[in-house]
Amino acid sequence: MNRILFSIIKKEFWHILRDYQTLMVILAWPVLMLLLFGYAVTLEMRQIETVVVDQSHTPQSRDFINALASTSFFKMVDSDVPQHDFEHILQERKARCILVLSPDFAQSLQVNPETKIQLLIDASDPNAANYIQNYLMQISAQYNFKTNTKLVLPFVVEPRILYNPDLKSYFFFVPGLVAVIILLISALLTSIAIVREKEVGTMEQILVSPVHPIQIIIGKTIPYTVIGFLDSALVLLMGHYLFHVPIIGSLWLLTFSMFLYIVTGLSFGLLISIITNSQQVAMLAVLMSTMLPTIMMSGFIFPVESMPVLFQYVSVIIPATHFLTIIRGILLKGSAFADLVPQLSYLALIAGFLITLSIRKFKTTLE
Repeated sequence: MNRILFSIIKKEFWHILRDYQTLMVILAWPVLMLLLFGYAVTLEMRQIETVVVDQSHTPQSRDFINALASTSFFKMVDSDVPQHDFEHILQERKARCILVLSPDFAQSLQVNPETKIQLLIDASDPNAANYIQNYLMQISAQYNFKTNTKLVLPFVVEPRILYNPDLKSYFFFVPGLVAVIILLISALLTSIAIVREKEVGTMEQILVSPVHPIQIIIGKTIPYTVIGFLDSALVLLMGHYLFHVPIIGSLWLLTFSMFLYIVTGLSFGLLISIITNSQQVAMLAVLMSTMLPTIMMSGFIFPVESMPVLFQYVSVIIPATHFLTIIRGILLKGSAFADLVPQLSYLALIAGFLITLSIRKFKTTLE
């Protein structure tokens, strides 16, 4: 290895190790983010406050209510409230939904082919309202099959759920959190690498030394690549042992993909560091350009296919869009290299473009 390049790498490592506060942030921040986002960001709904108004008071109505109460989805908070209080209950969010069984509920089950149940839902949160409605329809269908053995349907769907049979949202969000945390930490690490030299006045010493811009960029990138790997391994291990996210695919492919993704994040942070003149501006630029696009437009929460066409094109240049497909495919599906060639190619192109642009910008600065 070139002695000059080795000296730059050694200097950067010593600077990181001596800066205890930054080192603690580098190691503690990913853990805190994973814990906070892992437990807070979830699509699973439980303990929905529900009011049940049983106007029938028959064994059939009690059996249906027991079917609701036996699940962890509904939480019975009140019963048999007067009708004029329905709106007041929903407005004050004492309950998210109100279920009303009519007085002729049991009789209607015996003589009518169809018995209606009234369900009032607070739809100020439309996603929650859809969940409540769909879940109640499932329980109603199960109750129908149980009580009406003569019910014949033209066809029955028998689903087979693959890759996440228990439908745990952790399996979806934790790999996404790994992508968000790695990109943010990697970009932040190098966003202050060059601009710090400008602020403390050591850039002049670098300019007069026989150092090529490529050596400076590589020398400052390698130490942060190692730290990025440590952070990535820490987050993955926590996701595996704390949230029980499986790792079905190849660890070598996962390691290679993470390396490519970390280099992409580091090169982006390095570009920000080169074109800015203060650490505060560099960090703000990284936060604005990584957190918001990664969370909103990469498929971390919302499917890219459901976005407007313009945003779908924009999502192509966001590295997390491709890494999310890679890490979810490897962890949950056991995807092979051949399955992920398009995503890996996009990451390589983005990383190559950012590194080339960083070198060109740094050359311009030296002149």
